Amino acid sequence: MKNTLRLLAMIACLLGAGTVSARKPARVEFLNSGRVIPTTLPFSEAVRVGDVLYLSGQIGIAPGTMTLVPGGLAEQTRQTLANIRTTLVANGYTMGDVVKCTVMLSDMSRWAEFNEVYKTFFVGHYPARSAFGANGLALGAQVEIDCIAATGAAG
Repeated sequence: MKNTLRLLAMIACLLGAGTVSARKPARVEFLNSGRVIPTTLPFSEAVRVGDVLYLSGQIGIAPGTMTLVPGGLAEQTRQTLANIRTTLVANGYTMGDVVKCTVMLSDMSRWAEFNEVYKTFFVGHYPARSAFGANGLALGAQVEIDCIAATGAAG
């Protein structure tokens, strides 16, 4: 009886190990649409791992340039989120698929002003979010946001 149980346990282990090793690892894609940031920069606009899309930090640049839009924090926030939406759409995602955002502000005392613009880009739910003050963002930006999106998040 003990030998039969041992044999069954070994078979179960072997079958389980076979299932794990047969599973394919998620495909990783490094993506640069060229619709927001120049493709010559030394980072990917986004990286897809399986159904999850990781966006690099975006700032309020006019698409295809390295020039911040004029108008201060509100306009930079609006452009940053529009750039995020452009990157998402270029890769088959929507703002509704965003599950996490990290926000960096050059001046945390302007948090409420940032939020007034931010909340207009999401309908039905808000992603999980972290925020912190930063002493110096790329190109002198007042805001930078990076996001994670997952297909099926909106459903």
